[in-house]
Parts: sequence; C-alpha cells; structure tokens
Amino acid sequence: MIIKLTKMYKHNRGTLLFIALMCVFRSAVADWNEVPTGSMLPTIVEGDRILVNKLAYDLSTPFVHHSLYKLADPMRGDIIVFDSAVSEKRLVKRVIGVPGDTVALIDNVLFINDKQIDYEDSANKDDFSEITEDLLGVKHRILVANNGSGLSNFSAVDIPSNYYYLAMGDNRDNSADSRVIGLIPRDEIIGRAKQVVMSLNYHNYYLPRSQRFMHDL
Repeated sequence: MIIKLTKMYKHNRGTLLFIALMCVFRSAVADWNEVPTGSMLPTIVEGDRILVNKLAYDLSTPFVHHSLYKLADPMRGDIIVFDSAVSEKRLVKRVIGVPGDTVALIDNVLFINDKQIDYEDSANKDDFSEITEDLLGVKHRILVANNGSGLSNFSAVDIPSNYYYLAMGDNRDNSADSRVIGLIPRDEIIGRAKQVVMSLNYHNYYLPRSQRFMHDL
C-alpha cells in the first residue's frame, strides 16, 4: 500500500504541488466570492463572482486568517469581504464609517462627523430610487426605498478609534449590515473587492452575463 502511494505521489507530484499552491494562493492572496443576494445592488448583482484581494489590508497565514503584518486599513468607501461571527456568514458590504468617525442615518441620508453627505442624480425605479452617493469623495450608486423602511434611520454612533468599522449595503433598505449585526471588528475583514470576475444570471437559467465579466466595482 505504501509503495503504491509512493508511486502515485511520484507520478503526480507536479499536480499535487500545483493544487497545494493554488489552495495557499486562494487562502492568503486572492480568491473569488459568490454574491447570492441583492444587498449590494446596484453595484453588485446576484450571481456576481467578485475578486477578493486578501493582501489589501493584511499579510495573513493561509487557511486560518491570522494577520502576520498589517499592510493598510480599510478606507471609507471600500467594499470589504468579512467573516461575520454574529451572522455566521461571509458578507460583502461597503465601509461607511472608520475608527474615530461619528455616523448617523436620517431618512436614508448619511451624516458623517456631523456633516450631511451629498446625493445627486436620483432616478425612480418603481418603489425604489437609485441615487449617486458622495461618500466624502467616493461616489457610488445606491438604492433606497421611496417610502423608507425600518433600516432608514439610526442615531449617531461613535466608532471606537482603533478597531471597529461601520459597513452598509448599497441596497440600503434591504441589507443586514452594521444596522443589524453591529460594528465590524477589524480582524473579521479578510479582503477588499474592486472587480467582478464573472457573473451568472440566476433568473435566466444561470446564463453568463458577459457584460459583467471583469467589470470594475
């Protein structure tokens, strides 16, 4: 038995080495993540496979995600991927508040450090409006319910100065984010997403959406 295994290893060690290196690469350098829900609409749609840069913030040990060296901190406007201990899921959200910020939401209008941020180019879509949000220099589109929801407001939150982040989905009234699960600990964040690798249309027989291949977020 041992002889057979040894022969198999000798004949397949190149393939095995490639598989092992790919596993390490996906664990510590870059990976793709499926987005099954619409919580980040219109930026990310259901069926997108987004590229996750795991070296954006930390050099980490493979497989266990233990930071060996901090390379950078998430910035306001970044789309982060994190393993939420509260929800027990891997989530994709946008950083709204960074350590030291004070953030409030009134009728789906954000106030950061007592300053109302800018909104423009509103377009109605049935019960929702698509709006460009200027997140203090980072412009992106969001969806908000025209009649609001239970997620449309929260009182001012002071973010601790060295550890937590406030993150929200771009689909503001349909996202279980920091308004539901609380602030995001720094050590739960595993990477940043800036591009769609590929996309499958869940509502049309899982056909590929070619226009979203390598689409920038």
